[in-house]
Amino acid sequence: MKGTNIEHKLQNIRNKSSDSEQILVEVQQILSEDSLKETKITDTLGSKNNARKNNFEFDLLETDKIFHIDQIKEICIDYRLRFLNSSYFKGEIPQEAIFKIKHLETAHDTELKGFKIMAPSKLFKLEDKDDPLLFAPIGNDYYYLIHKWGNDLHPLRKAFAWPFKNIVNLVLLVLLISYFVTLMVPEGLFSKKNTTAEFWIIYFFMFKCIASIVIFYGFALGKNFNPAIWKSKYFNA
Repeated sequence: MKGTNIEHKLQNIRNKSSDSEQILVEVQQILSEDSLKETKITDTLGSKNNARKNNFEFDLLETDKIFHIDQIKEICIDYRLRFLNSSYFKGEIPQEAIFKIKHLETAHDTELKGFKIMAPSKLFKLEDKDDPLLFAPIGNDYYYLIHKWGNDLHPLRKAFAWPFKNIVNLVLLVLLISYFVTLMVPEGLFSKKNTTAEFWIIYFFMFKCIASIVIFYGFALGKNFNPAIWKSKYFNA
């Protein structure tokens, strides 16, 4: 006795219930509609839509993906990130993020808009591989995390961003660097006998030099502190 080919049995049932041409038409229509939906989502991600609310079904939302703007701001300041409209993002938004948006739109029976992305400043200018996060607004300054992609941030990024949180942190860093540079000055370079007064004079001189470089760098490149740039869309913020 021959074995039963399930694929052939399935094809026989399909051929009895409908013809092949009609099936192809229906499948093509479904794929076309799906493609149009993806195109529309991509267009929305690239548009400057500043919607502040989406019609989510709150019972379907995952609470661990809901964040308030103050929490987002704190992370942006600590790690020197920006939180901007998705239209300013110059990297490539992965297909997986598009699928998640489609799934949310189907589940919540709505069209999402007002997308925001949290990422390092350079990702809003050129492609890179750090970790952007895609959000959609819920309302009342709450945002829903849709997708995260790329690699994690460098473990020392928060430490590197610390001096740029405010002027006090920056001055403390310059003072610390000046101290270590002063210690590196060879003994007897300026006089035969080292004194405490000479050490502090050299220290003050080093502080002025390093502070001047930092100030010049800040003004020349249009840099600013983290609290001033986290929502800025301008390069020289």
